Amino acid sequence: MARIRDVWVNWFEGEENGYNICHFHEWRSEDKIEVLDIAEVVKVTERLYEQLENSLETIPQQLLDAVYRKSALRKNMSKLPLDYCFIATTGTATLVVDTLGYETPIRKSRLTPRQEKLAIEAVEQSEEPARGEEGEPIEKEYHILSPHPQYMQGLTRKERQLKQLLFMIIDQLDTSGQEAEIRYWYTEWAPDKYMEIQMITGEEALLQLYNEVSVGWSDDHYHLCEAMAKGQPFFEKIWDMQHESEMHK
Repeated sequence: MARIRDVWVNWFEGEENGYNICHFHEWRSEDKIEVLDIAEVVKVTERLYEQLENSLETIPQQLLDAVYRKSALRKNMSKLPLDYCFIATTGTATLVVDTLGYETPIRKSRLTPRQEKLAIEAVEQSEEPARGEEGEPIEKEYHILSPHPQYMQGLTRKERQLKQLLFMIIDQLDTSGQEAEIRYWYTEWAPDKYMEIQMITGEEALLQLYNEVSVGWSDDHYHLCEAMAKGQPFFEKIWDMQHESEMHK
């Protein structure tokens, strides 16, 4: 296997969707950037890479054994070995993974463009075979709290985060909202459909609202999310955090 040094990492923890692991150009000044003094680079199959990037499934034991304590975090002029931390690459895409000592990819990070190039070159020079199984892509179930990547395509980091907040609020509305409340919010989103909305059930209104807000991101999405979050402390806090993050970019 190969190794590279001085690797900047921006950990995203507990993420099961690759679109939430932000690329370098979306990193923010308030993100906590760490430096790996040394990082093991492993060539993996497309299938294993997809598993690491888009799930929290158990990592094959053979891979865990191969990378055990071969990467280290730089901390206060010293090296802190990490049990299961490594850079996975297919030869085109790369991802840094750390399990925090467990057997699942709990923390994930992208690389800077320069370090991504170095990682790919390192495995090419080592000529190591790709680890993991070949075969069909892994089938994954998506839902309102884990949206399909197509709903996030082309959105900025802030837009993705606000859209997921909007989905969270709609999901809560599904479990706790009254029909009148559901109709109210759907009418706020689509005032031209007022008469139609009065003729359908709350369940139908909620489903149509979800299907319509799933497409893209616009000022209408933004204002609906802001209005629905208002007065709900948990959601208001998330809303405020996104705006504070944007101010510090």
